Amino acid sequence: MTEIYYDLHIHSALSPCADDEMTPNNIVNMALIKGLDVIAVCDHNCADNTPAIEKAAENSGLLFIPGVEVNTAEEVHLLVLFAEVDKAVAFGDVIYDSLPDMKNEPEFFGNQLIMDADDEVTGIKEKMLLSASAFGLSQCYGMAAEYGGVAIPAHVNKEVNSLLANLGFFPEDIHIPTIEVWRGGMELDTDGFNLVYNSDAHTLGDIAERQNFLLSAVKDRDSILKKLCAKKDNL
Repeated sequence: MTEIYYDLHIHSALSPCADDEMTPNNIVNMALIKGLDVIAVCDHNCADNTPAIEKAAENSGLLFIPGVEVNTAEEVHLLVLFAEVDKAVAFGDVIYDSLPDMKNEPEFFGNQLIMDADDEVTGIKEKMLLSASAFGLSQCYGMAAEYGGVAIPAHVNKEVNSLLANLGFFPEDIHIPTIEVWRGGMELDTDGFNLVYNSDAHTLGDIAERQNFLLSAVKDRDSILKKLCAKKDNL
């Protein structure tokens, strides 16, 4: 088994709360500088930048995992990671289409930039990506499975937009093998869960250092996602 150093929660310039400097190549190159082996980019309620980031990461030695950070109807943030970019984009389209018809205001919330693999802006998303989707937590878990994704509650012990802050408990009717823990957040009982510690980076400097790792025999998407959806394991 090999130590695979990761950061599975990074935002690109598509997320309005992220810097415009969070371009595909900047993200990939900063992750390499930090010594990471694998990253996931999970923008809010959309995955339109994942094709460009996948291309930017080609032949770099960095494994890229496409994802989406869904804001559920309960306003709980949920990471959904995929083995295939097209599945991430298709899932993200369903989530995006469910958002309320409220336009983003870049001067207040930030830009929502779609980019190509050369970091050129090719478009923008019109709807406000920070809105809550129409789908509840349980629905999102079911939809994630339909698209071949692995769902992970984001920063579960954070005081806003987290499962424990908004619901106050882990639902017993949902199989939740892995949770993302926010360092410095509320204390919680993590017994029975796999734990991941990510940066939730919105700036290049916030991308994680080479400190958090999981154990895997192979560095590929399927192996890593399989570990994240398994029963409690030594990640």
